[in-house]
Amino acid sequence: MKFISSSATVHSGAVLSPEVKISAFAIIEEGVYIGEGTVIKEGAIIRKGTAIGKWNEVYPYVVIGEAPQDIQYKGEETGVIIGDRNVIREFATIHRGSKEGDTTIGDNNFIMAYTHIGHNVNMGSYTRLANGTTLGGWVEVQDCAYISALVPVHPFVRIGAYALIGGGYRVVKDVPPFSLAAGEPLRVVGVNLDGLKFHKFSSERIQPIKDAFKILFRSRLNTKQALEKIENTGNPDIIYLINFIKSSKRGIIK
Repeated sequence: MKFISSSATVHSGAVLSPEVKISAFAIIEEGVYIGEGTVIKEGAIIRKGTAIGKWNEVYPYVVIGEAPQDIQYKGEETGVIIGDRNVIREFATIHRGSKEGDTTIGDNNFIMAYTHIGHNVNMGSYTRLANGTTLGGWVEVQDCAYISALVPVHPFVRIGAYALIGGGYRVVKDVPPFSLAAGEPLRVVGVNLDGLKFHKFSSERIQPIKDAFKILFRSRLNTKQALEKIENTGNPDIIYLINFIKSSKRGIIK
């Protein structure tokens, strides 16, 4: 059964599924879709072009679907697509796509207070963005990545799956999967062992990743030479790591 506060503003053209809760002073614009069981808390604003899946929690004063901070944006009808079971905490901002394409967020993400997710960002699932994280336009955050507090991420950068970035560091190049990244300038300081164990990686699965990291980031080989040394493997994690590095357009941190 839906609950809509009498002080909320919900456009008649919005589509609200069963068990949605809209709290006081929230604003839901025309054409918004909100899936079953999602809670929109006090003062949150959901702009047109936004689709939110099931069982999400949107905390007070979140803004989703606002126009992008892009001087090339001319009012194109882009949007924000959000999956299921996400937690979006106070004052987070998630902007619609610019020019072509939408901003997309997967499932089971935890987006903490004052986070900014810029236009055309593509986020996977089970990610964590700590307080004050800022994602520039067209950033890609792959599954199970963790970005600590007050981290600015440059437009077009990719954050690989299971990577962990320490708090307060600038990210201007791609961060390889499975990595623990820290320092100024940002560099790979090791394998994100705690993260891999949290996600149920066995010791047998982790060891080839550790071996590959030694060659990639601790040997005196350049990136091309290191990739050649590890590429003759059928290990899916190493194949994914190699493909991520080879497809990088901004270069990777080392």
